[in-house]
Amino acid sequence: MVPRYARPEMTAIWSAENRFSIWFEIEAHATDALAELGTVPPSAAKALWDWWATRPAIDVAAIDAIEAVTKHDVIAFLTWVAENVGEEARFMHQGMTSSDVLDTCLAVQLAQAADILLADLEALLAAIKRRAFEHKLTPTIGRSHGIHAEPVTFGLKMAEAYAEFSRCKARLQTARAEIATCAISGAVGTFANIDPRVEAHVAAKLGLSIEPVSTQVIPRDRHAMFFAVLGVIASSIERLAVEVRHLQRTEVLEAEEYFSPGQKGSSAMPHKRNPVLTENLTGLARMVRSAVTPAMENVALWHERDISHSSVERFIGPDATITLDFALARLTGVIDKLLVYPDRMQKNLDRMGGLVHSQRVLLALTQAGASREDSYALVQRNAMKVWESDGQLSLLELLKSDADVTARLSADQLTELFDLDYHMKHVDTIFDRVFGAA
Repeated sequence: MVPRYARPEMTAIWSAENRFSIWFEIEAHATDALAELGTVPPSAAKALWDWWATRPAIDVAAIDAIEAVTKHDVIAFLTWVAENVGEEARFMHQGMTSSDVLDTCLAVQLAQAADILLADLEALLAAIKRRAFEHKLTPTIGRSHGIHAEPVTFGLKMAEAYAEFSRCKARLQTARAEIATCAISGAVGTFANIDPRVEAHVAAKLGLSIEPVSTQVIPRDRHAMFFAVLGVIASSIERLAVEVRHLQRTEVLEAEEYFSPGQKGSSAMPHKRNPVLTENLTGLARMVRSAVTPAMENVALWHERDISHSSVERFIGPDATITLDFALARLTGVIDKLLVYPDRMQKNLDRMGGLVHSQRVLLALTQAGASREDSYALVQRNAMKVWESDGQLSLLELLKSDADVTARLSADQLTELFDLDYHMKHVDTIFDRVFGAA
């Protein structure tokens, strides 16, 4: 975790204090259930909760010092609790194994992280929706292969992003449900030394589902899916960030990141206004995606359990969620404050002498009786003249001067084919699909 790209609420989830608090709750709830089943005395669970009610400070340094001797983190924690609770603490962890604590805790942490990320996505979606409706009918050029294609609206660009992040939200909701499982099944997952009702009790208390078969560890395909979803969200962040970066290029300049008072773009060139936030988002997306392959590789553990996944998850759990949280918040700010330049969009639309209307002419010629091949050739031979003139010539005027074209289409018909509003006639339909009918 890099503090520069971290926010406090998400970072707190991965703190040692939060981890040990979750460990305690798992152990104490399990002891409650064991007491109800008569396996341990009720006084054992009461002693744990009575101590916890005093809101004791979790002495991370003390636990770490014990672990330095035991070389085992869960044993170190249990030892520290026992030192504070007293004799009754000996009934903790009855029939349990370390993975019961570690895996259930990780499920809680990932669910907590997912809740923050879902809230982040809601905020991003709200910002995108506002800008989409603001520029619903703001005409701009659509590009394929980076080359002028046909007109779209800037609102449609935002609607496309809204639909994509809506899918991201749905995927994350599913991934959260899939990761939020509890395993309290003991060594090799057979419940030989602990009743399955203990697992059910702990799961209910922590808001988790019961893991059907845990083999001592929760199967890592769940985690692989979770981190894969984070990777997809990161890719969607990058896609929108790259769009902004392109639109901010000097030659395009249809939109740009907000440039705050006092901000500097370059140590050498005072005129610079660089897309630094979206460039940063591109880099952060790469880091989130870097967690996906290790998560996939964690699926194949030896037999009922090994710990080859453990060190990986100590990295990717905090790093991927903290970085994605920061990236989503940063992208929300970019979209919320994005400077949009409709006049420049119109200038770019007009820049290539009407080439953006070539398909309409092609289709009209076929409707007027020309073959598609002949129609294409007629339009293209005029379009290439405009292209080679760098937009100094007008496609409409060239077509009006082409006897082969005017033999089939009148000047008025040709003029009508260059109407920009024609390309916006179904914007409402698309918006209704994306945002719902008003």
